[in-house]
Amino acid sequence: MSGFNKVVHSYEEALAGFKDGMTVMAGGFGLCGIPEGLIQKVYEMGSSGLTVISNNAGVDGFGLGKWLEKRQIKTMIASYVGENALFEKLLLSGEMEVILTPQGTLAEKIRAGGAGIPAFYTATGYGTKVAEGKPSAEFDGRMYVLERSLTADFSLIKAWKADTMGNLVFKNTAMNFNPMMATAGKVTVVEVEEIVAPGELDPNYIHVPGIYVHRVIKGSFEKRIEQRTVRKA
Repeated sequence: MSGFNKVVHSYEEALAGFKDGMTVMAGGFGLCGIPEGLIQKVYEMGSSGLTVISNNAGVDGFGLGKWLEKRQIKTMIASYVGENALFEKLLLSGEMEVILTPQGTLAEKIRAGGAGIPAFYTATGYGTKVAEGKPSAEFDGRMYVLERSLTADFSLIKAWKADTMGNLVFKNTAMNFNPMMATAGKVTVVEVEEIVAPGELDPNYIHVPGIYVHRVIKGSFEKRIEQRTVRKA
């Protein structure tokens, strides 16, 4: 990797500098749009004491659920427990700190962090446990709670296509939390399905410009379905 070329060819290069105790953002919603190979590599590294910011924690035995198996996560900042029984167990036992955050608020905390906004007011959660210990204020006759923004040491992102300069295109609902997380990491590593030469991506359809991206690696993806529902024959 040199100059404007962000491409790396191994997961060791992709995760160079990744250490215990870091704060990590992981893109995806359920199992849709998760950086499978990067998650697997962190699992193999055995990194511990992580604070993880993600919509949820995958499922038992897949995605971020693998990090739960090794107790690699110290604190989970998420919007829901999802389809993960181990997540629920660790939450209820107190073995892992869990900061449940309304989904829209979580998205805005990440977007604000990427935009350099330290905090913002939202009406969501005022008067509930979500607002406990947080400043509040009244605007135009309505009460709002102050939420701090979020950033991370590493953002692990999944995109559909990237060019070698790190410009990103996401596909359909796999976009989810990935674009905003890509802007909020001190080091943003992106796992993609396809890498193309500069100029091959239509600039009108680039979702995240390469200025936010530090490393790009081509991965292969199982794209497991979280829940499959079919009509009876």
